[in-house]
Amino acid sequence: MGTLNMLGLAKRIGARFLLTSTSEVYGDPLEHPQKETYWGHVNPIGVRSCYDEGKRTAETLTMDYHRGGGVAVRIARIFNTYGPRMCLDDGRVVSNFVAQALRKHPMTVYGDGKQTRSFQYVSDLVAGLMALMESEHIGPFNLGNPGEFTMLELAEVVKETIDPMSTIEFKPNTADDPHMRKPDITKAKQLLGWEPKVSLKEGLPLMVTDFRKRILDE
Repeated sequence: MGTLNMLGLAKRIGARFLLTSTSEVYGDPLEHPQKETYWGHVNPIGVRSCYDEGKRTAETLTMDYHRGGGVAVRIARIFNTYGPRMCLDDGRVVSNFVAQALRKHPMTVYGDGKQTRSFQYVSDLVAGLMALMESEHIGPFNLGNPGEFTMLELAEVVKETIDPMSTIEFKPNTADDPHMRKPDITKAKQLLGWEPKVSLKEGLPLMVTDFRKRILDE
């Protein structure tokens, strides 16, 4: 509904509209890495589907307003992003691991920890969104870092950064958890001249510094 309201506003005042969509539109993908041409593999009635299908519907509305109403639109499909000033307990995996390690709690890994994700630092995402808005290309564009890590590998990087004595606690996996997630960013490289510059090992300490300060202040 928020997307629909903002599209109506953009149409009325002639604004350029940016939809921040998500890699979740690909669901639990059968294509790896995921290109923008991939239509996805989504369970429409699962526990995660309100998010997946909500974003897919938002993309549909955005393209309908472009085709039917002449609205200038841009669509970015954002992959996992991390950085300073995130909520300490937002439930995202990087936030979880960092906050747990700093609090001397075990890091929670769901399932066997072999599912993969790709993590981009927030400044790379901002640069990508600006490049998209300043271009004449509609998209959709994958904006993410193609560096791919299993959850266990991510936990090891967090341990190296914060506390080598940190432990891991395994819990049953959540329903419809995607097995793999990695963006193909060829289109963004070619048309926007964009690619991420900050590796996980460079970006994570910047996030940890911020989280450490706020957790000490609790």
